[in-house]
Amino acid sequence: METLIFDCDGVLVDSEAIAEKTLIQRLGEWLPDIHPDASLRQALGMTTASILEHIERGSAHTLPADALARIDTDIEARLAREVLAIEGVAEVVARLEMPLAIVSNSRRQRVVASLKATGLDAWLGSVPLFTADQAERPKPDPAVYLLAARSMGCDPAECLVIEDSVSGVRAAHAAGMTVIGFTGASHIETGHEQHLLKAGAWKIMNDMQGLEALIEHWRDARGRSLA
Repeated sequence: METLIFDCDGVLVDSEAIAEKTLIQRLGEWLPDIHPDASLRQALGMTTASILEHIERGSAHTLPADALARIDTDIEARLAREVLAIEGVAEVVARLEMPLAIVSNSRRQRVVASLKATGLDAWLGSVPLFTADQAERPKPDPAVYLLAARSMGCDPAECLVIEDSVSGVRAAHAAGMTVIGFTGASHIETGHEQHLLKAGAWKIMNDMQGLEALIEHWRDARGRSLA
């Protein structure tokens, strides 16, 4: 059963820049000896808990015990006010005629809230959603993608994934899925496509309007390989 799987942050909703600004502000207060903007670029796509652990290791200071809860609360409050859908994604999703799913490193309540805030829940509110809190290990480990395939009853080779981060591409690729690297969100820097390709992306897409053509290309390639 051919299935299209979306990451959420940076693929469906343009949320990564908002989360990054919030993290930079908080981490600048708590860990004044580090440069959080540079560290965050290296941690793109990781869970918030993993990001905090990664950055704290480079500081002589210690994060507050409730740092994760406070940052998650701050990010989700800003997302509710500011987050927008990725340009063109609603129109494309409305035309798709294949099983869909969402696999995210964010916690479930953030994904649900972001879909609602952008109106994407009208098209995606009922599709299967798999988040890092359901798996033993988050992306870049393939566990959450393998959980999605197993739960939906499809072979990983039948799954086409859209990811914007290196960790997400690595996770889906390690799960045996084909991955499109998406570079159309506002946080993406010049040259990021090369990092995605190196991580295992099959193709790069910088505009959602190109998705349907890539789906057909993928189907044609699968057909030839199965013949």
